[in-house]
Amino acid sequence: MRKINKGAEPDSLIAWKRRNPTGCYDNLSPVERIDIRNACSVEQYYLCAYCCQSIDQRGDDCMNEHVEARRIAPQRGLDFANIVASCKTPRQCDAAHGSRPLPLTPLMDECETEFQFKISGRVEGLTDRAKETIGVLNLGDYERHNRALIEKRKQLTQVLLLANGVDPNHGLDDDELLKLLIDDLLTPVDGKLAPFAPVVVSILKGWVSS
Repeated sequence: MRKINKGAEPDSLIAWKRRNPTGCYDNLSPVERIDIRNACSVEQYYLCAYCCQSIDQRGDDCMNEHVEARRIAPQRGLDFANIVASCKTPRQCDAAHGSRPLPLTPLMDECETEFQFKISGRVEGLTDRAKETIGVLNLGDYERHNRALIEKRKQLTQVLLLANGVDPNHGLDDDELLKLLIDDLLTPVDGKLAPFAPVVVSILKGWVSS
């Protein structure tokens, strides 16, 4: 995951809440829903909040996702600070989350340190809450759970490393070059980050000498 810094809610949502002080998320029109999704996509640099694969600029492959589920916290249904853009991939991310509690979220700083990604495409939780979160969102700790995501993450990670002159099989021993590469991968181009860039950054940070 990558830490998401939530910004201001869309003007259309502010106006809608003023007109509908007792309204709920289900009452929103497509206009407000699309504006929410677009605002989330922009602040996420067009990456899914959970798995970090690319989401389309038009929003066809993503949806508004309540980090704290509405069934658990109905009072936060219109809280923009509780909404992110999630991919629509079956059996993972939003589709897997449902209404279960999410102990580690992309709104928390620790989401960037409590998951350990592997060149193999697998992810491991370094804490109990990270392990639970991986299970809730089906983020690919074992191939039997989500082989498709693991393979996609592996392939695109290797492509991104090779595109930056790094052999995935041999790594990179120069800490200064690693840090420069990390900075490059975290720098948006035309408002977007490369798919799985935060995953590659996590791997590279593991290569930096302590």
